[in-house]
Amino acid sequence: MVVAVVDYGMGNLRSVSRALAWVGSGVDVVVTSDPQQVRDAERVVFPGVGAMGDCMAELRRLDLLDAVREAAAGKPFLGICLGMQALLERSEESGGVGGLGTIPGRAVRFPAGVADADGRPLKVPHMGWSRVYQTQGHPLWDGIEDGSWFYFVHSYYADAAEAADVVGEAEYGRRFHAAVAHGSCFAVQFHPEKSQHAGLKLLENFIRWDGVWKA
Repeated sequence: MVVAVVDYGMGNLRSVSRALAWVGSGVDVVVTSDPQQVRDAERVVFPGVGAMGDCMAELRRLDLLDAVREAAAGKPFLGICLGMQALLERSEESGGVGGLGTIPGRAVRFPAGVADADGRPLKVPHMGWSRVYQTQGHPLWDGIEDGSWFYFVHSYYADAAEAADVVGEAEYGRRFHAAVAHGSCFAVQFHPEKSQHAGLKLLENFIRWDGVWKA
């Protein structure tokens, strides 16, 4: 089995690829910016950190836009952090940036003055461990306890337009969508490759997943 990790210059690719190789015995993990390798792989992982505008510009420059859209629609596909936000229709970053449009919704920024339940101010970006609450069952949650801790680093988060696409939520001054799923596509705001046992279990489930799911 070949798992393609999409390289557009904006992801922690070494950590992601090493984690996938660790949980996937016999799996060939290929870090690539070649659209054909993305199309040929049995599974695709789309990581990312940074700005949405830069992400879309690099995907366009590398001729990866169509290959990533096709993969997200037709095979087991995992978006991570910025890779989750890029799957949405738009981000409010820089006055508005168009995304891939695979999942209806937009990426929005944590507001100024965000605070915890006791009124204490919270820093943006949200950086650290938070519990993720599973709002729907999904094969990628198999063996992962509801409310498990995952590691986050982000200033923007997904606001999915369809409740049926939301499979996980977390809290940081407000409840937000931490995991979404649509057909063969699953995407998370947190970093599974940095989330110890729960994150590795999610990646292991992804390696085994046949891409079939319906809300």
